[in-house]
Amino acid sequence: MSARSAAREAVAAVVDPELRVVTIEDLGILRDVSEDPATGEVVVTITPTYSGCPAMDVIRSDIRRALATAGHTGEVRTVLKPAWSTDMITERGRARLAAAGIAPPAPASGPVPLGLPGVHRPDPVPCPRCGSSETEEISHFGSTACKALWRCLSCREPFDGVKPL
Repeated sequence: MSARSAAREAVAAVVDPELRVVTIEDLGILRDVSEDPATGEVVVTITPTYSGCPAMDVIRSDIRRALATAGHTGEVRTVLKPAWSTDMITERGRARLAAAGIAPPAPASGPVPLGLPGVHRPDPVPCPRCGSSETEEISHFGSTACKALWRCLSCREPFDGVKPL
């Protein structure tokens, strides 16, 4: 296995600090792992889920720790373009979220405008526990900024739903 492949494998396994059931690769935050030809150091490129994401400092630190554990030194670069979207979450990531009782997001094109700029009516989110689409958003603000709090009207259980972006 090449040094670059070993570094990528180590970094891809870094767990998201807010959604502990998925990795940064599952979320699509990990953009690239390359080697700087001049220095031989690993360069890890990431994109935050949104520009004010408070977890980015922890993610950078965890990436550096994963690189060091794998015997590499490197740099973590943050890029904002192209912007991250929930469409970048892998199928494995969506399955892991659902298995943990967190509704994965619908495609980013899903929300329906209410008529006010920037305000959207959330489409029903299927319950990750029973699969019912008879759900309601209780609060647009969940346990983290990227999640909303929902309730299933069939099984009556509350659940987090990742907001489409």
